Amino acid sequence: MSSLSEGTPPARPAAGPDRHRWWGLVAISLGVSLIIVDSTIVNVAVPSIIDDLGITSSDAQWVQESYTLVFAALLLLAGRTADRLGRRRVFLTGVLVFMAASVLAATAGSGPALIGSRLLQGVGGAMILPTSLSLINATFRGGDRGKAFAIWGSTIGGTAALGPLLGGWLTADFSWRWAFGINIPFGLLVLGGALAFLPESRDRSGDGGVDLPGALLSVVGFTGIVFGLIEGRTYGWWRLEQPFHALGLELTGGLSPVPAAFAAGAVALAAFAAVEVRRNRAGRPAMLDLRLFRIPTFRNGNVVAGVVSLGEFGLLFSLPLWLQNVLGYSALQAGVALLPLAIGSFVASGLGAVLGQRVGTVNVVIAGIALELVGVAGVGVVAGPDTSGWAVAPFLFLYGAGVGWATAQITGITLSDVPVEQSGQGSGIQSTARQIGSALGIAVLGTVLFTSLESGLSDSLTSSGTPAPQAHATARLVRDTAGSAIPALERSPGTRPAADRARTALSDATSWAAYSAAAALGLGLAAALRLRSTLPDHGRPQRPGGAPAPSPEAAGRA
Repeated sequence: MSSLSEGTPPARPAAGPDRHRWWGLVAISLGVSLIIVDSTIVNVAVPSIIDDLGITSSDAQWVQESYTLVFAALLLLAGRTADRLGRRRVFLTGVLVFMAASVLAATAGSGPALIGSRLLQGVGGAMILPTSLSLINATFRGGDRGKAFAIWGSTIGGTAALGPLLGGWLTADFSWRWAFGINIPFGLLVLGGALAFLPESRDRSGDGGVDLPGALLSVVGFTGIVFGLIEGRTYGWWRLEQPFHALGLELTGGLSPVPAAFAAGAVALAAFAAVEVRRNRAGRPAMLDLRLFRIPTFRNGNVVAGVVSLGEFGLLFSLPLWLQNVLGYSALQAGVALLPLAIGSFVASGLGAVLGQRVGTVNVVIAGIALELVGVAGVGVVAGPDTSGWAVAPFLFLYGAGVGWATAQITGITLSDVPVEQSGQGSGIQSTARQIGSALGIAVLGTVLFTSLESGLSDSLTSSGTPAPQAHATARLVRDTAGSAIPALERSPGTRPAADRARTALSDATSWAAYSAAAALGLGLAAALRLRSTLPDHGRPQRPGGAPAPSPEAAGRA
């Protein structure tokens, strides 16, 4: 493994022709768009998939979550593999795997076939995301590097918001199968652009050995933790709340699989840490070079990225439910209502790199998180059963602008001092921190949303004179259907008053979820302020070339 010095940023390789680099960035960004959109586009298509394939609600759930589970579990392994085998090679392989899986998904004739294709899509996505970061880290430097990460960050924020819009349009006007089929032409563009404009790079300093125990333990550990975070609300955090079906296994009562998954994941990750410490001390090839965590920018940047992710995309989980089941929007209309978020992200990304050079990258991150916090809290304030979609648009724009600033700049800070030859490993760690934070955030916000919905509606119905058993049953129905039972309640004169109270309860629950997301972003803001105080070089304006202006201490030593 290459040596690391804590205080000296590594030299970057000479950049290729400017035009080639930027066209290569277009290919990278488009590749990232595929995997980000695919994580949200399917949510809109699920009702049509259920009707067409005749699958159960359990199968439908696995169609959505199998992709996320595999994706999160393989990020670290994919990043390390890219360092060894070549970053462009792994990126291209990931695109090919993703395209092949998309073909299988688009032509699937059964629930198990679709779930299998989604698992394969997760493998391809895990190969694309960390290598996209490491390719940028290896290809760009100076001020151009900040601009490249800004474009990458806007891609994450903007396409996450565009997914529901695209999914609604394709499902309504064509077929749910095009939600997967659209990946093929765009995948071909990514392949062509990457082959033409992206240079190959890899870690040539190691002995080529493989850390098989570390690879296996990392996959098992992250699978267990992410499974628990994703499925806790569905199957119960301790006792099994609904039948569990997976891989021929059926559980109908007793202990939930969630605590067992958490325990297995924690044990595997503890064993992974022990193996990595031992292999690092012995100088053997390791999945995780622990010396990376001696780099202040990398260590503290990962903390900020993980904490911010707790609240950053939780709004995209709860807001579509409120738009469709309370305001009565169609899937396509809900996607249109989320457009201000994408617009804000794309607009802010163009300013982020310029502001970073003038006021310092950490200050841009702080401003971005603050905008996200204001935007999310604002949505919580205005959300109500009679709120207009226009009322939330300004707050969504602020939220998107914050994502456009914070996501890109914290990524650039985190990887700024990571040696190029270890870009894949560093990117895999950073992507994993984000994914774990995001999964934890959705678990927490989902629990807040549905617990508040059930308790609020049950109390409201009981206070209106509804017998307690009936009130509890109605509240449980609305909770279990994530609010989609509200339109059915509204169509019947006998249950219309219950529907009105359910709309109010879901609006209140959406507000509480938004406030919880704002609280998580507040923790991220505190972590970013701590980052600025410990890393002054990255908090000051930069020279035109992109390097931080020298500190007074450094200038005195010079």
